[in-house]
Amino acid sequence: MFLSWRLLGSEATGATGTGMAGPDFAVYRDGERIATVTDSTDHVDAEGSATAEYAVAPIVNGIELEASAATSAWADGYHDLPLQKPADGVTPAGEAFTYSANDASVADVDGDGAYEFQVKWDPSNSKDVSQKGYTGTVYLDTYELDGTLLNRIDLGVNIRAGAHYTQFMTYDFDGDGRAETMLKTAPGTKSVAYDSDGTVAAEAFITMPEADVEAGYSHDDDYRMSADDYRDHLVQMFQGWSEHPEVVSGNWPATLEEAFGIPVVHEYPLSEAGAEELVDHFIDVYAPSRSSRNDLTTFEGFIVDGPEYLTVFDGETGQELQTIPYKPGRGDDGLLWGDYAMSRIEPGNRVDRFLAGVAYLDGERPSAVFARGYYTRTTMVAYDWDGEALSERFFVDSGHAPMSNPFNDSPHGVDGTDPEYGGITTQGFHSLSAADVDGDGKHEIVYGAATIDDDGTVLYSSYDVLPAGSAAPGSLARLGHGDAMHVTDIDPSRPGLEIWTVHEGGAWAPYGSVMRDAATGEVLFGAYSGRDTGRGMIGDVRADVAGTEVWASMPGGTDASGLLSTGGDILSAATPGTNMSIRWSADLTTQIVNGSGNATPTIDDWTRGTLLAAEGTRTNNGTKGTPSLVADVLGDWREELLVRTADSTALRIFTSTEDTGHKLTTLMHDPQYRAEVARQNTTYNQPSYTSYHLASDMDFAKVPVLTTPSAPIGPKFKDRPGTDHDEVQIPHDPAFRYYVDGELAEKGKSAGEGEVTVVAVPVAWSSTADGADAEWTVVFDD
Repeated sequence: MFLSWRLLGSEATGATGTGMAGPDFAVYRDGERIATVTDSTDHVDAEGSATAEYAVAPIVNGIELEASAATSAWADGYHDLPLQKPADGVTPAGEAFTYSANDASVADVDGDGAYEFQVKWDPSNSKDVSQKGYTGTVYLDTYELDGTLLNRIDLGVNIRAGAHYTQFMTYDFDGDGRAETMLKTAPGTKSVAYDSDGTVAAEAFITMPEADVEAGYSHDDDYRMSADDYRDHLVQMFQGWSEHPEVVSGNWPATLEEAFGIPVVHEYPLSEAGAEELVDHFIDVYAPSRSSRNDLTTFEGFIVDGPEYLTVFDGETGQELQTIPYKPGRGDDGLLWGDYAMSRIEPGNRVDRFLAGVAYLDGERPSAVFARGYYTRTTMVAYDWDGEALSERFFVDSGHAPMSNPFNDSPHGVDGTDPEYGGITTQGFHSLSAADVDGDGKHEIVYGAATIDDDGTVLYSSYDVLPAGSAAPGSLARLGHGDAMHVTDIDPSRPGLEIWTVHEGGAWAPYGSVMRDAATGEVLFGAYSGRDTGRGMIGDVRADVAGTEVWASMPGGTDASGLLSTGGDILSAATPGTNMSIRWSADLTTQIVNGSGNATPTIDDWTRGTLLAAEGTRTNNGTKGTPSLVADVLGDWREELLVRTADSTALRIFTSTEDTGHKLTTLMHDPQYRAEVARQNTTYNQPSYTSYHLASDMDFAKVPVLTTPSAPIGPKFKDRPGTDHDEVQIPHDPAFRYYVDGELAEKGKSAGEGEVTVVAVPVAWSSTADGADAEWTVVFDD
């Protein structure tokens, strides 16, 4: 039998040669103490049985404290959390769809000290933001570990399904011990709370802003476009062409004919008939001439109109706490965002690229971060939640990338109009990270190749010179957009954190993959590829090599970078996978989660081979092959693998059973890691990283110690020989509890007799200062 448990940040007191200092642990089987564990937080019981019940009690300063609740072994070597799959559906186009469990997150939503589990339901017709077609509704469920459904958020028909559209941030934002959920909503979004027997306890739509209600918007609205709706939308857009601010200012052609490169034959403002004629030309002639893939006659399923909101929900009940307009709104269908400018005409694409995260921007409390756009206009808002209302901490907005012709231009890599933020356009990725990159105790937002400081200013935006063989050798260019990003202490021989990224700019990007200093954005090493370098990963996969290895590959795994050291040296031509990493092994090395589509997910070690085949389960998100979640949610410091069963009837949780000799604080008590776990469901799921170097060669002294050391106040002893009035006086010290002969004693006087030992035991988040006395013994005279 394998048993593991947590070392909490409130318990760890320092570092040792193999881990963290803190309590020893007494292990009980069926009420009998069978072991005392000092060097880890796991135990292998060779004599255990499947029916045995185990409990663990911390031992501090020789005092055994309260034991955990008893638990028994998982019967099948994993735990299945039962799920309640939504009913199948049919789109307005008559296409049937089903549901599968997708991304997951964890948080304590009810304040009981245990994690609840959130699961996003994705319809089988979920779309990338560049893909046409209707999608089913997205649902977000919250479950207890035993499968009890607490609530379901129904996002409604006006939120399209797909990785780019919905990121859910679940975190205790106001510090009351219960997590809230924040995500993008729209008219039609509602929440449903359930009783313990599964019946509906409450159901309510979100509260639409009064201005929207007065404007006639309602929860019955359906803004999904059919192909005919899109054509009508274009007619209205074209009729308003001459009044568009960019046209009025002279930045865009005065007529649509000039924009399309044809003779001007209509008077402006356009009549409805004139607009219809130009729409026909645009759809049937101009768009296909730009690319054979531009079939706008079948453009349907997108939502480019109607209100957009950000809603805060109670994590336990699903009750709406506040709804505000989403900032910034889309403004238009993507015309200003460059969605019509390039050869691929893709309305509703760049405008609907969303990201989200959690960050400790003041170093003390978590803020929610919601972002829109990264190819052209790039925006980000940070909010604080005080339990009653959202307050905006900062707003970042590059402004739109100027274009001379919104139907034929190259807006990528062009500065936005804002003088402060204009240089961050095209630098964002399909994810973001929160990390203290400059060592000031506050998180910054690493937004791909640009980083926003904790106060909302630009810390840096990374550029470099295009090399020989590129599109413009010698020119200064953005590092630019990419798909994969990893922020942690990759190279422990250097101060601070590093960033490993891959970039898709091809011949217009200085690097296909690159390592940078996280504090300055300075390039440490990198390689030009000239192609879309689509995948990248990091991990300590070679314990014989110092630091964390990095690698990257082109689409399809071709032309890989090779496995690289922290200095950029090639260790081998072959590379591990790039879907997701996991800390699974007892030796602190990194493993890789492989498997996509209908393949069985596996956990693979670069030197030892496959360590786990998660039979009967599947990963998510197509070729990305990402699990629902990888995080330290149970047991010791190692990460669990959370994947859906093949039929999505359960979320299956796997945990490592390798016996380790390392005692490490739960990763979830590292603020960067905890924020990264909340962020993991964002768009292209990236691993979660600690603020310190977590690897086989780690220096445990670099792990933050969260307890505060102090010297306990000593008790007083009054010996009155020849009487029955000997006394032990227990002091009041808020950082310690006192035990007299092993029994908890309250402040004040207690009788003493014979030999008496008093021990001070620190409370949570406190520790005994080095060299301080914590035990006193006295012998009272008769």
